[in-house]
Amino acid sequence: MAFESNVFVNCPFDKDYYGLLRPILFTVIYLGLKPRISVERSDSGESRIAKIIELIRESKFAIHDLSRLKARKAGEYFRLNMPFELGVDVGCRNFGHGKLSQKRCLILEAEKYRYQAALSDLSGSDIAVHKNEPEQAVTEVRNWFAEQCRPSTAGPAKVWGAFNDFMAANYDELKSRGFSDKDIADLPMPELIAGIEKWVKANV
Repeated sequence: MAFESNVFVNCPFDKDYYGLLRPILFTVIYLGLKPRISVERSDSGESRIAKIIELIRESKFAIHDLSRLKARKAGEYFRLNMPFELGVDVGCRNFGHGKLSQKRCLILEAEKYRYQAALSDLSGSDIAVHKNEPEQAVTEVRNWFAEQCRPSTAGPAKVWGAFNDFMAANYDELKSRGFSDKDIADLPMPELIAGIEKWVKANV
């Protein structure tokens, strides 16, 4: 796959986050880019960290969402996978050679400055805030890629509208194929990405 169009997406995979993940993936694909995500393939015999390193090395761009850093209840551990993968990505950019030095990343958070309590080394970095709102996530991702590589792309409102059109069309298609509402809510990520790519190709 082409390094120049690959986007590594580093985010939580809990069900509460899917409301943000779906529009983020849609925005990446709508802009003509290719999301790369650790759940894009499943092989119990493959080392997860080896797969993540491979995806990072193959992707010029990355989106790292740190909005799940904070434990939600007493006794719960912090979510460290996302900052760990961000560190791997930053290291790849700074210590790699050739095209790896061209890597760029967008860091997302739910609240401004909150990340500094857990990752003070990021102080002074540009962090985009989505406020846990899907439409705002679309805006932040779209605007960042407009700066990086898609200066003439559609505006945030148009991308958000297209996402909602896709969701409605995808729901109807899946229902016609015998999917229940639960099946649709639990749709495997590769199947969701394939559905977005098919819809974008036909409608954009």
